[in-house]
Amino acid sequence: MARTPGQAARRDPDWEGVRLHVVSGKGGTGKTTLAAALALALAAEGKRTLLIEVEGRQGIAELFGIAALPYEERRIASVSRAQLGLPAGGGAAGGEVFALAIDTEQALLEYLDMFYKLGRAGKALQKVGFVDFATTVAPGVRDVLLTGKACEAARRKGPDGRRTYDAVVMDAPPTGRLTRFLNVNSEVAGLARIGPIHTQAQAVMRVLRSPETAVHLVTLLEEMPVQETVDGFAELREAALPVGGVLVNMVRPPVLDAAAVAAVDGDHREEVALALGEAGLGGRSRRPDTVRAAVEPLLDPLLEQAREHAERVELEREQRADLQQLKLPTYELPLLGEGVDLGGLYRLAGELKRQGAA
Repeated sequence: MARTPGQAARRDPDWEGVRLHVVSGKGGTGKTTLAAALALALAAEGKRTLLIEVEGRQGIAELFGIAALPYEERRIASVSRAQLGLPAGGGAAGGEVFALAIDTEQALLEYLDMFYKLGRAGKALQKVGFVDFATTVAPGVRDVLLTGKACEAARRKGPDGRRTYDAVVMDAPPTGRLTRFLNVNSEVAGLARIGPIHTQAQAVMRVLRSPETAVHLVTLLEEMPVQETVDGFAELREAALPVGGVLVNMVRPPVLDAAAVAAVDGDHREEVALALGEAGLGGRSRRPDTVRAAVEPLLDPLLEQAREHAERVELEREQRADLQQLKLPTYELPLLGEGVDLGGLYRLAGELKRQGAA
C-alpha cells in the first residue's frame, strides 16, 4: 500500500526489529539522500543510528555540509521529532546520527589484524601494495569487507551489553549489482570451507538473511527506475535476501485534477480563452475581440503543457501500478523544488517518519 505525504502525524513504524537497513536504487534516484533521511528518521525517538557509505564518494559529507569523513565513526547530526516537523510525544529526547565512510584498505588491514593478528606485518603489506593487489585481483574481497563492517556495527555491543547502535543504515551500491554485493559472503563461504574467513562469511550472511535486515529500494515514477526496481526485487527474493520497502522519490504533485486531465484531449480552446480573459490576462478591455486577441498567443503553449502534464500523470499511474504488483510497503517522498539542502533532508526524514518507514 502506498503511503503519501501528509498522512497521520504518528503511527507505528513498519520495520520494528530491523537493525540493518540497506538502501539501494538505480543511479540518479537519490538513494544516498533517502538513506541519510532514513537515518535521521530512525534516530528521532532518542535513538543512535549509524549511516554507512561504501562507494567512496563522500556523498554523506556533501549532504550534511561537513568535511570529508575519515575511516572512523563520527557524530554528524542530532535530531528530534520537532526538527522533523512532528509533534512531540512519549517524552523521548532527540537522537544522534553517526556516519562512517568505509575505506577498503583500512578495513582489510583491520580484518587481517582481527583474525590473523598481523599487527605491524599488516602495515608492511600496506607499504608493498598488497592491499590494492588483493582488492583488485579479487574484487569480491572488497564487498566482503564492506558488508562485514556494516553487519559488525549492527551487532556490536558495548561493555554494558547494550547495542552500540539502535539501527545501521547502509547506502549500498546501485540495484544493478546489489544482489551480488550482498550475496558475496555466501560465495566466499563456499570457497573457503574452513577457517576464520569461512566463519566470518557465514556470520555476515546470517545477519543479511535475518529479520534484522531489510533491503529498501529507491525509485522514481519513471519507466527505467521502476523496471530496475522490479528486477532488483526478483533477484533479492531469489537470493533469499529480505526485501524491505519501496521509497518513491521526487514525486511531483498533480497540477490538474482528474477531470481536467481527462479533458485535455478535447477541443477546449474557447473555454480556455474565456477562463484566461476572466482571470484578467486579456488586459483591461472588456471587448471580447480585444480580450481574445490578447490571450490567443497563450492558448497553444498552455494546451501543450496540459497535454504533457496529462501524459506524465498517465505514465506515473502506470508505474505506480507496476510497483503495487510487488506488494511491498511503499513510501512517496516529494520533489523538493529548491533542491536538497540540510533543511530538505530533515523534511524528507519527517515524511518517512510520518509514513511509518521509521
